[in-house]
Amino acid sequence: MDYFPLFLNLKQQACLIVGGGEIAVRKLRLLRSAGADVTVVSPELCDEMHDLVRSGEVRWQPAQFSITQITGQRLVIAATDQASVNQAVFSACEAAGILVNAVDDPSHSRFITPAIIDRAPLTIAISTGGGVPVLARHLRAQLEALIPHGWGNLAQLGSELRQYCKEKMPDPAQRREFWEAVLAGPIPDQVFSGQIEHARAQLIAAIDHPETTPSGAVYLVGSGPGNPDLLTFRALRLMQQADVVLYDNLVSAEIMEMVRRDAERIYVGKKSNNHALPQEEINQLLVRLALEGKKVLRLKGGDPFIFGRGGEEIEELAQHGIAFEVVPGITSAAGASCYAGIPLTHRDYAQSVTFVTGHRKDGEVDLDWPRLVNPSETVVVYMGVAQAGYIAEQLMSHGRDQHTLVAIIERATTAQQRVVTTTLIELAERIEQEGIKPPALLIIGDVVQLHDKLKWC
Repeated sequence: MDYFPLFLNLKQQACLIVGGGEIAVRKLRLLRSAGADVTVVSPELCDEMHDLVRSGEVRWQPAQFSITQITGQRLVIAATDQASVNQAVFSACEAAGILVNAVDDPSHSRFITPAIIDRAPLTIAISTGGGVPVLARHLRAQLEALIPHGWGNLAQLGSELRQYCKEKMPDPAQRREFWEAVLAGPIPDQVFSGQIEHARAQLIAAIDHPETTPSGAVYLVGSGPGNPDLLTFRALRLMQQADVVLYDNLVSAEIMEMVRRDAERIYVGKKSNNHALPQEEINQLLVRLALEGKKVLRLKGGDPFIFGRGGEEIEELAQHGIAFEVVPGITSAAGASCYAGIPLTHRDYAQSVTFVTGHRKDGEVDLDWPRLVNPSETVVVYMGVAQAGYIAEQLMSHGRDQHTLVAIIERATTAQQRVVTTTLIELAERIEQEGIKPPALLIIGDVVQLHDKLKWC
């Protein structure tokens, strides 16, 4: 290794920054976040550093650097644009055995500052040895997106219960296996979702009874309209952690490719009038798998609470005392309209929007037709392709103009997306002519005329 990675406790430790410009400000904020007692030496200060001096965050010595200023310092940073000054600071600190860094000058540094991901008390540092700091920042940005802020809370919780765990489990090997099981179970997700006290109680119970079979949990996750890039970070993390995944017909193959490779996959697909499993059996299966101690991912197209029967599934879980979490997804109406360049509301065309489903119940589409005929309202119909002719007929018979524009959006947000525009009177015929198949939805209203102008993909 070019550098030995080390974390320093600088709380209330004397540290010196030589320089008063913008770079010095950045280093000051870093040291202050670690609790250091900082003094700045510089004949002049930038405006931001002046503000920090006035607020009491730093002491200022308005002078040129001299060797006497390093006396009693734990750490020194040279942040000037003068190579001779930086070299003098380095030489003085080397002679005194004080840790020193010259910003952007590894040859005059005994240590370098890494790119930092702060999830205190969890801290992750990335370094390229001072050679390519932009690369370290690039990697940090990627990890920032992948590591939930809740990991810091989890680390804090584990620290608080560490001694209690040692007393209950004196054997280090047993403790290691215990913590590995905890991190693979539902407790971290409870912390990430803000249920810290509940997680604390669960963790204490697990410490008191380490041989108990771990309890499972169910995660009801919206996978969005089909494009993997539209998944939430939370959805992606859970997809890569699940023991078993229940997925339906609207979850794209590209999204399923992102599921943990060794997870069990159960297709419970739903197509019009063709369900692989009835809803009641899906509910019971979720309960059974969770009671077996598994981490169960219920992956749904779009958003689980918009025509996804998510409420029915978590009602069953709640009745059996199963821990669950709901992760929202981009609903198909939002994804389809954005990718088609059709705003669902617009001051000139529509002041409201209504989502309805064209899925038949007992053979009929049962909607409140009179309230769907307002010309200033956009109507979005989910699962409406098969019943498009009947829907158009009912809207027209209740007063919606037969020339009202309709957009049919097939496989929205994916590379196979297709947008066909027509009118209510021609809707059924156009669907048949174009050979449109589900998944597709309908957008009905004057906003559809913006498609040609605003489409971007």
